[in-house]
Amino acid sequence: MEAKPTKLPYPKAVGFIVTNEFCERFSYYGMRTILSLYLRSKLGYSDDGATVIYHVFSMFAYFFPLIGAMIADGFLGRFKTILYLSIVYAAGTTLISISAMPQLNLPTMELTIIALMLIAFGTGGIKPCVSAFGGDQFKLPEQERYLGYFFSMFYFAINAGSLISTFLTPILRADVHCFGSQDCYSLAFGVPGILMIVSIIFFVAGKRLYVIKKPAGNILGSVASCIGYAVAKAFKSSKDKRDHWLDRADDKYDKNLIDDVKALLRVLVLFIPLPLFWALFDQQGSRWTFQADRMDQEIGSWTLKADQMQVLNPLLILVFIPLFEVAIYPFLTWAKMVKKPLHKMIWGGMLAALAFVISGLVELSLLPTYGTPVADGFAQLRVYNGFNCNFTLNTANMNALDVNSTLNVEIGPLSVYEKLNIFADEVVESPYYLQGQPNTQCADIAYSGYFNLKEKTANSFFVNKDGIYNFTDNNDKAIDGVNVRFLTNIKEPVYISIEDKKNRQVLRIHSGNTTQLKIPKGVSNVLVDGNLVLKGFDFKSGAVYTINVYEDVLGAYSANPVMITPYNSVHILWLIPQYVVMTMGEVMFSVTGLEFSFTQAPASMKSVLTSVWLLTVAFGNLIVVLIVEGNFLDAQWKEFFLFAGLMVIDMLIFTTMAFKYTYLSVRSSEEDLTVEEIKLPEKPAPDGTTTIKN
Repeated sequence: MEAKPTKLPYPKAVGFIVTNEFCERFSYYGMRTILSLYLRSKLGYSDDGATVIYHVFSMFAYFFPLIGAMIADGFLGRFKTILYLSIVYAAGTTLISISAMPQLNLPTMELTIIALMLIAFGTGGIKPCVSAFGGDQFKLPEQERYLGYFFSMFYFAINAGSLISTFLTPILRADVHCFGSQDCYSLAFGVPGILMIVSIIFFVAGKRLYVIKKPAGNILGSVASCIGYAVAKAFKSSKDKRDHWLDRADDKYDKNLIDDVKALLRVLVLFIPLPLFWALFDQQGSRWTFQADRMDQEIGSWTLKADQMQVLNPLLILVFIPLFEVAIYPFLTWAKMVKKPLHKMIWGGMLAALAFVISGLVELSLLPTYGTPVADGFAQLRVYNGFNCNFTLNTANMNALDVNSTLNVEIGPLSVYEKLNIFADEVVESPYYLQGQPNTQCADIAYSGYFNLKEKTANSFFVNKDGIYNFTDNNDKAIDGVNVRFLTNIKEPVYISIEDKKNRQVLRIHSGNTTQLKIPKGVSNVLVDGNLVLKGFDFKSGAVYTINVYEDVLGAYSANPVMITPYNSVHILWLIPQYVVMTMGEVMFSVTGLEFSFTQAPASMKSVLTSVWLLTVAFGNLIVVLIVEGNFLDAQWKEFFLFAGLMVIDMLIFTTMAFKYTYLSVRSSEEDLTVEEIKLPEKPAPDGTTTIKN
C-alpha cells in the first residue's frame, strides 16, 4: 500500500519576512509623505524646486531595483542583498532625522540630499528581492497554495504599512512641537527611521529558519548581453538575413534564451507609453500635496493636513480591488467596453487624465485665494498708514496708459493703500505727497518724495512719526499656519505678544521687529506692552497679515490687522474626486499591467520584466522633472491640464499598440516554474489584500 505524502507545515520564516516588509513600507511611505513639505518649509526650496527633488528621489528609488536584482542574482544572493542594503537604508533614514534637528547646526540641505540617495539605493535595491525571498521559503509545487496565502499577506502588509504611516507621520510633523518650532520634522522622520531599524532586527531574527538559496545567475545581464551581441552582429554583417534579428546571436547563446528574449521584447514594446501614467500618479506626493496645503483643512474641530490626503490612495485601493472584480469589471465586460486586459489599462490611463483635469479645475477655483503674486514686468506698491487718522496720497497714476495723470486717494486710519499691477522695467520712480487729515492730530504731518519701485517686488512703505519706512513685503501664501508682520508707530520700545484662546503665548517679539513671522491659525489675542489691543481675532490659515500698531498722546494702544494675502477658503475635501478617479485608474492600469505582463512573458524572464516595470515608474518621475525644470508654464493649472492632455495622447498611442497586439500564452522552454512566476493569486481575496503597491 502506497504511503500518503507528508503534508508540509506552513513555513514559520515568512512571518519574519512579512513583518520586515510592513516596517520597511511604513518607513518609506512615512518619510515620502512629508518629504515635499519638508523640502519647501524647512530647506527653503520653492514649489518647483521641492517637486524636482521629490521626483528625482522617486526616480532613483525605482531605478535601483535593476541594481538590486543584479547584485542578488549575480553576486550576494537575496538574503545578503536585503540585509546589506537595509543597513544602507537605515543609515539614510537616521541621517535625515538627525539633520532635521536645528540645534545641531548641521549642513541640513547637503545631508538631506545624501540621506535621500542612501534611502533610494536601499529601498530600490531590496524591492525586487524581498517578495522573491519569501517565495524561496516554499517547496513547490507541494506548497503552491500556501505560497498564494503568503503573497496575500505580503501585499496586505505593504498596504497596511503605507496606510498607517501616511496617516501618522503628518500628525507627528504638525501636531508635535519640538526644538522651539511649531512642528517636529525630526520626529516625523525619526519614527520611520526606527521602523526601518526594527525591520532589520525582525529580518535577522528569522535567519535560522530561512531557506537561503545561492545566486542563480544574472539573468538581466544575460538578456542585455544577448541583445547587445545580436545588434552588434547586425551592424557588422547586414547580408546575414534572418527571420528575426535576435537569431544572429545563435552562435553564442542558447536557442531557448533567444526565444525567451524575443517573447520578452514583445511585451516590453508595450511598456514604452507607460511612464507617463506614473508621471501623473506620483504627483500625489508633490503637486497635489502643495495644492492641498493652500486649502481650508478644517473639518469641525479636526484638521485634515495636506500630506494626510495621500492616505486616500491606499485606503481606496483596499475598497476598489474587490469592487472592481465583483461589479465594475463585469459591467464593463457586459457593456463591451472591456474585452482584453490591455483595454483595462487604456481606461486606467484615461481616468488618470480625468483626475488631472479635475485637479486643474480645482486649481482654477483656488486662484482668487492666492492674492496677486509679483510678476515679471510689474511692481507692487503698498502704503501703510501708521496713524489713527486719514491721510491723503497724491502720486503719479503709474499706469502705462496714462503716465501724466495723478492719483489722489485716501488711506484710512491704520489701513493700507495697494496698487499691485504697476508696469515696471527694473525700477520706476513716482513722486508722492502725503498729507494728514485737517482738524485731526495728523493735520500738521506731511511727507513728500519719490517712491522707487523695483520690478517683480512687493514694495511697501510705512508712514509713522519718524517719516516713511521702506521695506519689501512677502505676500506669498502662508504655509502651515499664518504669516504676520507688526508695524509699530509708538513712543518707546515695548514687547508685543500673541496668545491663543487658552492664553498660551505663541509669539513674543520686540516692537522694533518688522520681520514677517509664522504663527498658528485660530482665534488669538494680541497684546502690546501687556495691553489687549485685539481680542479674539481669528487668524485664518494661509493668510498674510500686517498689523499696524499706534500709540496715542495719552499712551493708549490701538491696532488694526490688514490682510494682504487671502486666507484658504476652498475646502480640502474638494480634492477627494481627483483622488478617487486617480485610484480607480491605478487599479485598472497598475494591477492589470502586472497581471498582463506575468501571463505574457516567459517564466525565465519574470524577474527581468518586474525590474523593467519598476523602471517605467522611474522614467515617469523623470518626465515630471523635465517638465517642471522646463519652466515654460506660468501657472499651476496650466501644468495640470498639460499633463492631462499628454496622457490622453499617450493613451491613444497605446490604444493603437494594444489593438495590434496578439495575445499569447507563452511558456519558458524550461517548464520548471520559478518562484517569481507565482506572485499574484488568480483572484483577489475578498478584502482586497492582493493589491500591488510599488
